[in-house]
Amino acid sequence: MGKLEIKNLHASVDGKEILKGINLTINDGETVALLGPNGHGKSTLLNVIMGHPRYEVTEGSITFEGEDVLSMSIDERARKGLFLGMQNPSEVPGVSNSDFLRSAVNSRREKPISTYNFYKILDAASKEVKMPFDLATRSLNEGFSGGEKKRNEILQMILLEPKICMLDEIDSGLDVDAIQVVADVIRKEQANNRAFLVISHYARLFDLIHPTRAIVIINGRVVIDGDPSTIKRIDTQGYEFIKTELGISIEKEEPEMNKVSLGSCAVREAIK
Repeated sequence: MGKLEIKNLHASVDGKEILKGINLTINDGETVALLGPNGHGKSTLLNVIMGHPRYEVTEGSITFEGEDVLSMSIDERARKGLFLGMQNPSEVPGVSNSDFLRSAVNSRREKPISTYNFYKILDAASKEVKMPFDLATRSLNEGFSGGEKKRNEILQMILLEPKICMLDEIDSGLDVDAIQVVADVIRKEQANNRAFLVISHYARLFDLIHPTRAIVIINGRVVIDGDPSTIKRIDTQGYEFIKTELGISIEKEEPEMNKVSLGSCAVREAIK
């Protein structure tokens, strides 16, 4: 395993600066909850770490196990042990799920895995995430439900065995049972000393996976790097206390920010 270090990271998209000096370290075995209002840089940070071409890094550094991540291609970052479970996985017609997964597994091996062994581990992983095995024969994410797409991301994580797992709202679109399945997999991987950086708007997931730290990003900067009690406070109070206690003006503020908790900002307000 290894340590991910981010120093003074600035990044823009379409000419607009989103990240404005992020400093963050993720150590072996840590599970870090990444919090903050929508539009303040959480997903941008994960995409920048993984190398999404839409985002331009204008200043700062990212190192993993002492190596310069920003100089690596996306596939090099993946082979190094970085993994991003995407918020909105893409559909890829004409590419079977099994072919994609096998190629991904082989990209991290010196010798290609045999067909028999691959399907053996694919079957075991499919059972672990409670996905029908026949989804492996369909085009990648094509026609998958939202929940199936998210489980497929977790399936990839199991097969690739990354060192740092970045999960961007992996629980959105999942019912209670599916969230439990995802949490069970995360806990199993935590026991293997795998590190996690997890974005979620639902306190329930964090209750199940027990983060070791909580990071809050506001206005493209880390404003809180503390213990997990921060999660509960945001869930019950929203982000208003950051304005009153830290004196930080929250840009692009959500409507009635002080009335929006960790869970309600994604669901409760929408159904009123």
